[in-house]
Amino acid sequence: MNCILQSVSRLMAAALMVGIAAEATPPRRPPNVVFFLVDDLGWTDLGCYGSDFYRTPNIDRLAAAGMRFTQNYSACNACSPTRGALMTGMYPARTHLTDWIPGWGKQYGSFPLLPPQWTQHLEQQHKSLAEALHDAGYTTLHMGKWHLGGPGNLPEDHGFDVNIGGSIRGLPRSYHFPYGGEAMKWQSGLPESQRTGRYLTDRLADESVALIERTKDKPFFLYLSFYAVHAPIQGRPDLVEEYRQRPSGDRHRNPEYAAMVEAVDQAVGRVRAAVEHSGVSDRTVIVFTSDNGGVCRRTSNNAPLRGQKGQHWEGGTRVPAIVHWPGVTPPGSVCAEQIITMDYYPTILEISGASGDAAHNANVDGMSLVPLLKNPTASLGRDALYWHYPHYNPFVGIPYGAVRAGDHKLIEYYEDGRVELYDVVNDLSEEHDLAATQPEIAARLKRLLHEHRDRVGAQMPVPNSDFKAVK
Repeated sequence: MNCILQSVSRLMAAALMVGIAAEATPPRRPPNVVFFLVDDLGWTDLGCYGSDFYRTPNIDRLAAAGMRFTQNYSACNACSPTRGALMTGMYPARTHLTDWIPGWGKQYGSFPLLPPQWTQHLEQQHKSLAEALHDAGYTTLHMGKWHLGGPGNLPEDHGFDVNIGGSIRGLPRSYHFPYGGEAMKWQSGLPESQRTGRYLTDRLADESVALIERTKDKPFFLYLSFYAVHAPIQGRPDLVEEYRQRPSGDRHRNPEYAAMVEAVDQAVGRVRAAVEHSGVSDRTVIVFTSDNGGVCRRTSNNAPLRGQKGQHWEGGTRVPAIVHWPGVTPPGSVCAEQIITMDYYPTILEISGASGDAAHNANVDGMSLVPLLKNPTASLGRDALYWHYPHYNPFVGIPYGAVRAGDHKLIEYYEDGRVELYDVVNDLSEEHDLAATQPEIAARLKRLLHEHRDRVGAQMPVPNSDFKAVK
């Protein structure tokens, strides 16, 4: 009997110790997320992506610590749709936010098509990435460009606890203080002495560093959306002068633009240093990418890619992407899997453990990149990527749809239904149209594209009754 009582006592004591140990072990803290989005940064505009003029040592170090993607695409060839896709995880064709806000103000009498009645803000019905993370206990911080609507549709209306610099504006009037007057005045966490005279990109870094210090004790999501390197092309004077003294590259040559790129690089470096100084670097995931391709007119050069921002070739949508997830992404790894803006939504939800909203998640078009972040040779098993742009724009952009499936990309022009087919693995510059010589592949991809448009409810442009074709 005594033996039985002793056994019971030992079991109870052991159970008590387990309970005490469980209480002493703090719950797992979700990782912080810092998301850098650069405006108009081209695929070759970084040292680690082959620039022969721009200096980006901090971003290059980020790539050396994490994973660099060589076939990352923006959801659109223009900014607002990509930003909406990031916040929702949905194709722009699904949300009907298909052009930059408010779109081209040109009269359409000289064009055969008219754009549809598209949505010119991020609708409240969608569960934004910030809302999903906020509901999971994150402090959500928006910094810089928003461009997804004005009052009633600002960052604070879509789940961000703090909004510094985000408005309906898509660009500053100036990168030099005070950035163009009243329209660029915003809430700030810095004293006036630290705001006056600061170059805009530096100012956003200053504000971000201050926020990290204030919020480091709980999980945070910092969305640092640079206005750079969007026009106006105005570099910080000291950097511009340095680049004017340096020999230009064969591809990249503009000192003002180079200075803007390097200012972004310095800002990235300062934010990473703040994360390190705050003691949370080992539990902070960092993502870096661009909202669309680079601008080639007198600024940069996307070669070997064809085209630029606003256009339908690779130069309009293939952009840099780097992810650093401490302890997970193999340092210095490179992934060639095809990914797109919408993928970041489910990726960040999976990394953070946030559940989001079941009804919204059912319509998310992105796929989690977690398998790739663990193993760069893994496959997502994705059938295709799609683009839908039923608009004209001043970059000689025209209404089109496109699909990338395997090695091939098909472009369909909405004016006349004409298609082009490229093998973008073996013909990166899209010089050889294969539509006539490989009609079976062209037909299959065109069918996929049409099925996708039906599936997401894409709005199509309509015939322009005022258009008179030139004979």
